[in-house]
Amino acid sequence: MKIIKKIRLLNFKKFETFEVSFDDEINLLIGDNESGKSTILTALDLVMRGSRNKVETIGLDSLFNTKVINEFLNSDRNLNKLPELRVELYLNEQNNEITNGNNNLDKKPNDGVRLVCKPNEEYSESIKDVLKKTECLFPFEYYSISFTTFNDIPYNGYNKHLKHILIDNSLTSNEYAMKEYVKDIYNSKLLNTSEKFQHQHEYRNHKEDFKNKAFKNINERLENDYKFAIKSNSKSNVESDLIIYEGDISIDNKGKGKQSIIKTSLALSKSAEDFDAVLLEEPENHLSHTNMKNLIQEVVNSTGKQIFVATHSDLVSTRLDLRKSILLNSSSKNRIKLEDLSEDTAKFFIKAPDNNILEFILSDKVILVEGDAEFILLEALYKKKTNKSLIENNIHVISVGGTSFPRYLDIAKLLDIKTAVITDNDKNYKEKITNRYSKYNIDNISVFADKDEKRYTFEICIYEDNVEICEELFSTKRRKLSVQEYMLKDKAEVAFQLLENKSNDLKIPEYIEKAFEWINN
Repeated sequence: MKIIKKIRLLNFKKFETFEVSFDDEINLLIGDNESGKSTILTALDLVMRGSRNKVETIGLDSLFNTKVINEFLNSDRNLNKLPELRVELYLNEQNNEITNGNNNLDKKPNDGVRLVCKPNEEYSESIKDVLKKTECLFPFEYYSISFTTFNDIPYNGYNKHLKHILIDNSLTSNEYAMKEYVKDIYNSKLLNTSEKFQHQHEYRNHKEDFKNKAFKNINERLENDYKFAIKSNSKSNVESDLIIYEGDISIDNKGKGKQSIIKTSLALSKSAEDFDAVLLEEPENHLSHTNMKNLIQEVVNSTGKQIFVATHSDLVSTRLDLRKSILLNSSSKNRIKLEDLSEDTAKFFIKAPDNNILEFILSDKVILVEGDAEFILLEALYKKKTNKSLIENNIHVISVGGTSFPRYLDIAKLLDIKTAVITDNDKNYKEKITNRYSKYNIDNISVFADKDEKRYTFEICIYEDNVEICEELFSTKRRKLSVQEYMLKDKAEVAFQLLENKSNDLKIPEYIEKAFEWINN
């Protein structure tokens, strides 16, 4: 089995330089918009496909890093300093003299394949003339596009070294994407090139036979030497006219969700073991919760191929194991991996209820709270304290069960996420706070709870600091309960009523004020 061990990028889209190692089985590309998830899938797809035409269709102006291009245009425009674009895939040991060599950015012997876009030396004089112009446009037209192995041996779509398929569920209505998908499935099922030539020849024969029989009468009615015929050029052949049916309905006439399921199932099936790699772009698109769970299980059960998944989904990322994650951020060119996360914590998120783990992972500053009541009131309390909203200060609030705090803090330690925990002392501050969180006594994590064990929950703290407000609002609703007992019994509703009626008048408990001060420091 051929495995992509690493990718290196040079001046490719948002990345001036980029390098990341891959897991042999599943790789989860996680990030916010513009973080580079799709860029990495595109880079993998282009090099494995070996199609100069696809590179030209996208356009070098879209593939090159814009910062590098602008810096060159604003420099002395020296021909010898023209930037190059490279995408290199480093493979596991293949014992193959064709793919093994040191023509790579590492400058070391390795098996691999690459895409290189650089100035074509044949047009050096023409490029110089372009660069001399006052209003100079970058000379993309004079760049060569080559696909070679690390031994500098060329390859193309007909003799490529890795078989793969890209399933982009964000483009289910895109006719080109559907055709590319069907063509990849078709090519993966062929026994050899000879079988493909046989299909092409027989298809042309059928077209010719149809023309001679079906058009015979109508062609006789055409004047001069004109006649109707069927296209038989490269744009109208057996591959371009193929579609896949499920039963009696073609998959392009299915709903978008059903298309996603069929396409992914076919790519991951045991009969698709001819694929070395499967690239999935946002597999969660158009899927119901149940269908997404079924799709995830298919990914988990898939063997014999390396899988790359770009996702926004908490469910996808946690169920496929956070340790397989590669985290990307739109404001950074660096990447972080969670491979060092403990097995225990990784398994917790696989089995735990749906959570906001991606929001947590992609945040710079987070306040973790224990329940709905704290979550409902925290925004208002923060604004009262700081005169700003949480989002203005780039702070995210996430509600998790109190027993889950350490799982999130394990991730915060690895990713250096500034995390404040606001929690209850549960009548035992030393055991529930001091001892429980002792291993998280680091700069980017701090835990806040009231130290008075009589004030053992958020609701009691709110009541004792705001007795008059609480008595006024809830004394008529409590029936036989005291106001404090009522507040403990119906926490979320109490928090909502306080938010709606008295949020500007509430006194903030001291431990929560300290949490706000710390997270802003």
